[in-house]
Amino acid sequence: MAFTEGKYNIKAVSKMLGIQPGTLRAWERRYQFIAPVRNESGHRLYTDEHVRILRWLIDKTNQGFTISQAVSLLERQEVLSETFIQDEMNGDQSKNLCSDLLDALLKFEENKAHELINQAFAMFTIEKVVIEILGSILVQIGDLWENGKITTAHEHFASSLLRSRIGFIMHTLPQNSYLPKAIAVCAPNESHEFGILIFTLFLRRKGFEVIYLGGSLETKDLITVIDTVKPKFLFMSCTLKENTKDTFALVNELKDKFTHLEIGLGGSAMDNISQPEREHFSDQLLGNDKTYWEKWLAAKIN
Repeated sequence: MAFTEGKYNIKAVSKMLGIQPGTLRAWERRYQFIAPVRNESGHRLYTDEHVRILRWLIDKTNQGFTISQAVSLLERQEVLSETFIQDEMNGDQSKNLCSDLLDALLKFEENKAHELINQAFAMFTIEKVVIEILGSILVQIGDLWENGKITTAHEHFASSLLRSRIGFIMHTLPQNSYLPKAIAVCAPNESHEFGILIFTLFLRRKGFEVIYLGGSLETKDLITVIDTVKPKFLFMSCTLKENTKDTFALVNELKDKFTHLEIGLGGSAMDNISQPEREHFSDQLLGNDKTYWEKWLAAKIN
């Protein structure tokens, strides 16, 4: 790339972009994606082009890329068209990947689906891929099936493939023995595991030992597991509104039997409960995204 004359010192660039000078120097040494000129005193001077590149890389890391992934993408873009680069600058690539993956799943194109998932993991962090890409597709698949727009075969194929990829990741994550144990299960009469599966991955990424039970269990069986494991947390996911009554009844029963147990409730059905229910079970409601999950856990552990 051609660069104009340097005019910003490292302090000015740090203030403009909100990046520590030490981080900036470390990036330059390791990845060598820019080469600031030096003035007569030997101080770094950055050009407008340098600042543009740095701002782009910082935007990518804020979207979920690691810095090495962002630099690799930058290098690849030097030979790509301006249209593609503009799409990248607008953050459209993950949306395009979601669309392509959903299309492959609905066409039963297994190899293509795996290739697209591999591409996603090569470009983004695990959290972004699982929650924003795979999680988004799982929700879409569920909605399409419940509205009769796809067959049960489509839903089974897509859920099996995505569940296997998420499950593989979960079992490779290390556990922190100092963190409390948790159980994750679907709420009564619930069979759709996608929400609780993604939440389990979130917990395991944080080091929690999670006993993942999947679809709903009979109350007596769930009580047996709790008696055996003696967890601090029980997490349940409820997606169908008609199951909220049984879910709340189970929560009340378990709270009476296991006074030490912290119960967390998630799933789309929790967004549509009545105000009295919301007030009564406010201590159990997890919220519907990572920010709320983090706050809920922090309040319960500390």
